[in-house]
Amino acid sequence: MRLSTLAAVVCCMASSVHGTTARAATPAEERCILLNAVTIPPGAIGLPTTGARVTGAQFIAATGAGPTLVAEHCKVTAAIRPLDPAAPEIRFALALPSDWNGKTLMLGGGGFDGVIPNVAGQQTVGPADQPPPVSRGFAVFGGDSGHQGTNANVAFPNVDGSFAMNDEALANYAADALKKTRDAAMQLIVRRYERTPVRNYYAGGSNGGREGFVVLARWPQDYDGAIVAYPYWSAVVNAMGFGRMARAIAAPGAYPGLAKQTLLFNAVMSACDGLDGVKDGVISNPGACKFDIATLRCAGGADTGDSCLSDPQIAAIRTIEAPVAFKFPLGSGETAFQGWPVLSGADLRGAQQLGTTPPVSPPTATQSITAIFWDQLIRYAVARDPGVNSLAVDPENPGVWQPRLSYVEGMLDVPSTEFFAFQAHGGKLLVVHGLADAVVTPRSTVLWWNRLNDRMGTPTVRQFARLYTVPGYGHGAGGLSAFMAAWDSLPTLDAWVDGGKAPGPQIVADTNVATKGRTRPLCEYPAWPKYAGNGDVNQASSFACVTD
Repeated sequence: MRLSTLAAVVCCMASSVHGTTARAATPAEERCILLNAVTIPPGAIGLPTTGARVTGAQFIAATGAGPTLVAEHCKVTAAIRPLDPAAPEIRFALALPSDWNGKTLMLGGGGFDGVIPNVAGQQTVGPADQPPPVSRGFAVFGGDSGHQGTNANVAFPNVDGSFAMNDEALANYAADALKKTRDAAMQLIVRRYERTPVRNYYAGGSNGGREGFVVLARWPQDYDGAIVAYPYWSAVVNAMGFGRMARAIAAPGAYPGLAKQTLLFNAVMSACDGLDGVKDGVISNPGACKFDIATLRCAGGADTGDSCLSDPQIAAIRTIEAPVAFKFPLGSGETAFQGWPVLSGADLRGAQQLGTTPPVSPPTATQSITAIFWDQLIRYAVARDPGVNSLAVDPENPGVWQPRLSYVEGMLDVPSTEFFAFQAHGGKLLVVHGLADAVVTPRSTVLWWNRLNDRMGTPTVRQFARLYTVPGYGHGAGGLSAFMAAWDSLPTLDAWVDGGKAPGPQIVADTNVATKGRTRPLCEYPAWPKYAGNGDVNQASSFACVTD
């Protein structure tokens, strides 16, 4: 379509959209609607595709008021065509503010992705009472990683693994879609603003955290900074932990119902809550918590009700807590899974953790999301046979599935700590993980952090990266948290990258309804917040970050 024709269309659309009084479209509206005609040739994308096209461009007026105002922007949707005609498209979206600050922010996904992030919303761990990135002037974009989730048996479409039957779709999910989406988005951003960005950032949590490590390791020149939350970097290894958990609680008599899950959580809190100097519903130093689950054993070990745990239930919970070493090679070189801190504050209640019914194969919507993730990984990515019983596959002894499991692990997991190129061009990295995460174990992030320091040296790491831990924080918005963290991390990252201002003391807020408004210092690992012995227990100023 010719640009002159499009300009006329823009004028007419402005008249019809804004009522009977005709008016000329603003320049921002015109530039937005003109994006409807854009196609992107394959050569403009750094990995092989058959090109991309805009599927829609809509001008969105500002909505809301005050600090949560969503600024006027152009909402663009687009699709990248695959090489394999049988593979799904990569679909993505952009929020392009009329008042652009010259910077971009890519948002990551979660689970198996399959869903386009809300590009006009807040980034991972971002505070709901502060402006979203688009209102701060960032051009924001994100994609579905190359497939569209449709699993009807789970509450979240991003736990649909059926795409993995296709090689190109699996490779897109593993990494390739990130580069393809970024390159295509940059074409549209430059087309809209007629200039290139001055800074490019990334933010994501869970699988989006894994994706953050992927892009910084493989395409370090594409990004100036990243916010990575509860990273699922050891995705398949962690999923092998899911399989181990699912098999443990599926054993006869082993599943602890909601009442028993509550019993366990309350008993751990009663034993360890006060170790940080105050009983506030948060275990700040999980390492000091030495709760003995045997104190909850039913008399004789048989299940006699919800006030105790049977021997099979205790064995299952100990399996969830315990690390495990694998006796066969994995593609990435990983050898072990670290287990979850369920005996030191992580809450097993909720859809993501143990659900409300024991795991079965095929899965039901009431069982845990983690068990469903293992099921989808085995049936579609590993066995590539929807009829396989995932609970019959032992992650410690996978038998005939071991070679393929190891191969897929090598595709998806990101053990690399080669961030020299990212650091050399001035890149900055903020990592945050909740110490009560019962989905992506915080122990894996500590392992990764220690490896990073061993590989690059602590003085070098200090120049470009920080790891923060949040006591009581589970797996983001989807997990139960004694402390639901909100951290205004984007300005901190931007000030470090753009102004050379290294992060000073940080504050994290709790957004739980019952405790909303309380704050804590956000401590750099290995420090944790200890109550000073006086002052308001709901204020960060009453706590100090300590390592004792």
